[in-house]
Amino acid sequence: MATTYAELIDALEGCSKEAREEELTLGEAFDRLGEASYSLICIVLCLPFLQPISLGPLSTLGGLTFAVLGWQLFRRQPSPWLPERVRRSAPSAGVWKRIIGLLRGIVRFCGKFTRPRYTHLVSGAHGDRIVGGLIVVAGLLMAIPFFGIPFNNTLPALVIIAACIAELEDDGLFVFVAFALLAVTVLYFVLIFWVIFFAGGQALEFLNRWRGGLN
Repeated sequence: MATTYAELIDALEGCSKEAREEELTLGEAFDRLGEASYSLICIVLCLPFLQPISLGPLSTLGGLTFAVLGWQLFRRQPSPWLPERVRRSAPSAGVWKRIIGLLRGIVRFCGKFTRPRYTHLVSGAHGDRIVGGLIVVAGLLMAIPFFGIPFNNTLPALVIIAACIAELEDDGLFVFVAFALLAVTVLYFVLIFWVIFFAGGQALEFLNRWRGGLN
């Protein structure tokens, strides 16, 4: 199981070598990466959701996907569960080259500004539950159908990315960053709920007055 930066890079290099020499299935790659595959998958999937424009139904689908991945990590499954047909699928060597290149770039980029800190927050069962719980909550918030509302994807995606960086790099400081972003996200969503409720109440009151004027 890839748990340290060096081990994770070695695992990615091993996947890259195997994909060039023989068939490599998704299941085999995830098993090789271990728990790190949760964070890598989530970070890659978060990239489209960083734009401030709502993605409509894709936000709901993406949010539920994150919630499922986070729940699996919370339950400490060694690697993400995939349907057997998906596990057995084997992308071509060219596709694996692009995927692994992206993952390797993400890991190396994160390694430039992270270091092991507050490791008790990201290690063992306790760390998996914290990071998995953050991903679950952020995913469910992303899944709320606020279609057309700006940043309803961006804020939960930032929470997930911060939590995943904490998991990948054993940097507990990013757990605090994730919780701070989660607090901002919750406050923003509460504000949206309040605006919708207030606007709906005002519209209903106006309609009642208009009807009263007609009578």
